[in-house]
Amino acid sequence: MDYLSCVEVNPATKATAVVIWLHGLGANGHDFEPIVPELRLPENLPIRFIFPHSPSIPVTINSGMVMPAWYDIFEMSLARKVDVKQLTDSALAVQALIDREIERGIPSNRIIIAGFSQGGAVAYQAALSYEKPLAGLLAMSTYFATKETIELSEANKKINLNIMHGSQDPVVAPNLGEEALTSLTDLGYHPLYKQYPMEHSVCAEQVSDISTWFQDILS
Repeated sequence: MDYLSCVEVNPATKATAVVIWLHGLGANGHDFEPIVPELRLPENLPIRFIFPHSPSIPVTINSGMVMPAWYDIFEMSLARKVDVKQLTDSALAVQALIDREIERGIPSNRIIIAGFSQGGAVAYQAALSYEKPLAGLLAMSTYFATKETIELSEANKKINLNIMHGSQDPVVAPNLGEEALTSLTDLGYHPLYKQYPMEHSVCAEQVSDISTWFQDILS
C-alpha cells in the first residue's frame, strides 16, 4: 500500500504510544517537528510522533497555486466552503497510517490524532469516523468542516477531545472553533476548549497544556 510520506520522530526507548500530527495549508510534515522536545515528555512515556506530508494540489483561494494542502478551499467565507471529497480522501490516508501503527504493535487506544488549521479539519474527520477506539483528538486553530457529512463511529463516541484556538486568529476566526465545540457537544461529545491570546499560531502556554494532556490520557 502507498502511504503518505511522513517525518517520524522516535523516542529513545520502544514507543508505547503514537501521535499522528497534521500540518496546515502550505506547510509540510516538518512544521511541527520542532515541538517534540518542547513538550518535555517524561522518559517513561515513550511516544512516536508521525508528521505526514500532505500532497500538493491547486488551491482555489490562492488563485489556483499548487501548494501542500489536504484539500481545496473554494472560498474564505465563514461557511468555509471546501472540497469534501478531497478532505475525506485525506482522512482515509491518515486512517491508513493509524492502521500501520497498529500493525507495528501500538494499540488503537494509545494513538492520538492531532491537527492544526486545515490539518485539524482532516483530524476531525479521520478520528471521529475511525472504526476502533483512539486515545484522543487534538484540534488546533481549526474548524469542523465535515460536521454535516461525517459518519460518526460509535467506537470513538467517548474519545478524549481537546479544542485549542487563538483569540486573535485572523485566518480561522475563533467563532469557528466555538461552533465546533457546540456541534460536538450537541452530538454527545465532551470536548475540552481553551482560547489563547495569540493569532494563527502556537504559544508556549499551549505547548505546556498539550504536554499535560498527552500525559494525562497516555500515562
